[in-house]
Amino acid sequence: MATEKNNRLTGKDLVTVGIYTALYFVVGMGAGFLGFFPIFIPLLTVIVPVLGGIPFMLFASKVKKFGMITLLSAINGICMFAAGMGPYVAGTGIVFGLLADFLIKSGEYKNAKKTLLGYALFSLWLFGNYIPFYIGREAQFAMLISGYGEEYAHALETLMPLAFAPVMFIAPFVAGLIGGFLGKAVCKKHFERSGIL
Repeated sequence: MATEKNNRLTGKDLVTVGIYTALYFVVGMGAGFLGFFPIFIPLLTVIVPVLGGIPFMLFASKVKKFGMITLLSAINGICMFAAGMGPYVAGTGIVFGLLADFLIKSGEYKNAKKTLLGYALFSLWLFGNYIPFYIGREAQFAMLISGYGEEYAHALETLMPLAFAPVMFIAPFVAGLIGGFLGKAVCKKHFERSGIL
């Protein structure tokens, strides 16, 4: 019974989730401003996981309970949806956050390799932003034309052909590994204090 209580998220845990969600979201939105240039839209699948590795790995050094990573990812996905990125990102935020949570929990929040792989898995939430480019493609480009003009939409259509979808899915995972290594190196002392090996 005491163990069950210890596994429940407390107000302090929720505050921690809130702080790191805000940090991660600011990093993502900051990188998102590059999207005013079409070439950076597909590159964000690499830029965001690499830059986000530092706040995530710092967050991971404080996570001891299941659900904290899921919450961070789900809130992030919902915020991106609210920012106009379409409904899919809310779903990928929940799904990949939950999978990352299970993976990192399987190492009892102490296994550095599982934490690193967990971040790479978590980073797949980003693909939700790109699903409209592959499902409902015509509507997506029509919306871009009305908002950004034909030249911008045509550039993206060329940069992101249908055949490019698997690359857009795999890229955040690979970039997540790089960002995770970077974050782990920067947060080494926090990892040692938390007993993550």
